[in-house]
Amino acid sequence: MSGAAVKRTPFFKVLIANRGEIALRIMRTARRLGYGVVAVYSDADRDALHVREADQAVRIGEPLPAQSYLNIDAIIAAAKASGASAVHPGYGFLAENEDFAQACRDAGLVFIGPSPEAIRAMGNKAGAKDIMQRAGVPCVPGYQGADQSDAVMLAEATAIGFPVMIKAVAGGGGRGMRLVSDAAAFPDALRSARWEAQGAFGDPTVILERAIVDPRHIEIQVFGDRHGNAIHLGERDCSVQRRHQKLIEEAPSPAVTPELRARMGAVAVQAVKTIGYEGAGTLEFLLDRDGSFYFMEMNTRLQVEHPVTEAITGLDLVELQLRVARGESLGVRQEDITFSGHAIEVRLCSEDAGHDFMPQSGTMALWQMPGDARVEHALQSGAEIPPFYDSMIAKIISHGATRDEARGKLICALEQVTAFGVTTNQGFLIDCLRHSVFARGEATTSFIGRNREALAPRADQGSDIALAALLLYVTNPHAPQWRRGRSLAATFPLGLRIDLGHGVQEIEVLRERDGSYVAARNGDRFSFEIDELGPDNIRYRRNGLMEQAKFLRDGDRLFVLHRGVTLSARDLTLAPPESAAAAGGDGKVRAAMNGRVVAVLVKAGEEVAAGQPVMTLEAMKMEHVHTAGVAGTVSSIDVAEGEQVTTGKIVVEIEAAT
Repeated sequence: MSGAAVKRTPFFKVLIANRGEIALRIMRTARRLGYGVVAVYSDADRDALHVREADQAVRIGEPLPAQSYLNIDAIIAAAKASGASAVHPGYGFLAENEDFAQACRDAGLVFIGPSPEAIRAMGNKAGAKDIMQRAGVPCVPGYQGADQSDAVMLAEATAIGFPVMIKAVAGGGGRGMRLVSDAAAFPDALRSARWEAQGAFGDPTVILERAIVDPRHIEIQVFGDRHGNAIHLGERDCSVQRRHQKLIEEAPSPAVTPELRARMGAVAVQAVKTIGYEGAGTLEFLLDRDGSFYFMEMNTRLQVEHPVTEAITGLDLVELQLRVARGESLGVRQEDITFSGHAIEVRLCSEDAGHDFMPQSGTMALWQMPGDARVEHALQSGAEIPPFYDSMIAKIISHGATRDEARGKLICALEQVTAFGVTTNQGFLIDCLRHSVFARGEATTSFIGRNREALAPRADQGSDIALAALLLYVTNPHAPQWRRGRSLAATFPLGLRIDLGHGVQEIEVLRERDGSYVAARNGDRFSFEIDELGPDNIRYRRNGLMEQAKFLRDGDRLFVLHRGVTLSARDLTLAPPESAAAAGGDGKVRAAMNGRVVAVLVKAGEEVAAGQPVMTLEAMKMEHVHTAGVAGTVSSIDVAEGEQVTTGKIVVEIEAAT
């Protein structure tokens, strides 16, 4: 296409139709290039950092995504009100919604992404597979037909052969995806996948695929412009996943040779040229152990993990998006792309890895990020993490000359992360990076599942409890102030009752005459010599080893960062003993988090067994099944489907069987 025939679409102010770290990431590049930036926000994000950092910000609705970040009319109106002439969708929410891209076009706004036609062609998993199959690209066997009836879906799944994968056609990020092992489990999995797909993408349609056992998840970053140019920027390995959602990504992949990279890259570029694709996109593949690869889907947007590609190519992918959206050429040819070193990214999430990665919301009392790594986040101390959105709260990226160097840098950076107030997966990520399988570059999509026990929270709870008890003792405002050196005072042990999230622990703490402290629990004695005690840090010696920890005392709560693991302790010494209610032993099932009721699975008067599912709650884009704590009869159902509930609310009551 000649330069004269290319339509230019200049713009000077960009509205970012997203939130959190990606909104700030886009702002950074847009401002560097001289664009004004506009934020949008829901009521839950009124005081969020991305709102305060923007030139302007427009309210678009109530907290739930359907009422705000998925509200096309509200976002278009916000662009008009602010004077923005372009819209960047970020990732997630409406980023791959063809109706949103069309609405921007109809409103005279530049959509910083592919055309509605390209999103329709490649953003839909079923349509993308058809295009790839016609082009001769190997695809995972499956069913992507229009008949979505329960009977047909079950029949097709049976014909494919279990295990099968259910996938939402309209999105990614693991939402609307279920691995089903047999026909008996298929109906419930299908219902759940459809509901999640509807809530996340506004489309309940799903496809079926044969489950490829133990593959690697490889994706190829591509770019196209309206001048007919198309390039790829190499691959990313995104195999380390939980719940089909990525946790660790790296570039290049330890499993991809230069020859394989060239073959996969050529396939990806051909796909871009075939549909006249403009902007950033990612083609995702499953890579088998024998080197065979199968196309899964194309993401017609920027990816969460784009920083690792930026690190090894030296390119700013958001800048390329903005230039292509203006009608400029990419300005870089395939032969210009070079790769330098290795980069790894981890997703820091507000979730409890020890309890099935259950999302966590609440107030982040203290938030401090490492200064010697690239960190993408939108939090600060005192910020609220709402239950309505994805659990990812930060991305930490390292780059090194070698993979081992990048991995070591990332572990050091993670050990410095201070996230007090809301449980995160910080320690779990460190354990993943340190694991021998990952260190050897051999992790597949089954890495977490196969190594779950080794990646569980560390078993050395005795010393953790002792350290927490010591800090509760020496930071108690009513306790004698710590001073270095010997003590002439009599040593009387103080009994403490503390809870680190896995039951109440009884422990005694006393100070010896030589100035050291002893914490005794269940016959074990832990001795500490304190070298320095500051307002938020302690340096101490135990068994001749000097260590340091950072802490925050907040009333009866204590948060401790020790060797990259964050502990949260509650001082129950003066609190009355807790009943069995918290564990559901009183027959009352309580919401484990803030969220929305999506399914009530029992009826009043129904007999239930202990451990039987009774209610499904959705929080941070994932479903969580709540079970009966006792066997008995359902006496009351205290919520309705669609209702928003808070942590601890009684949702179902069961009269225990005699």
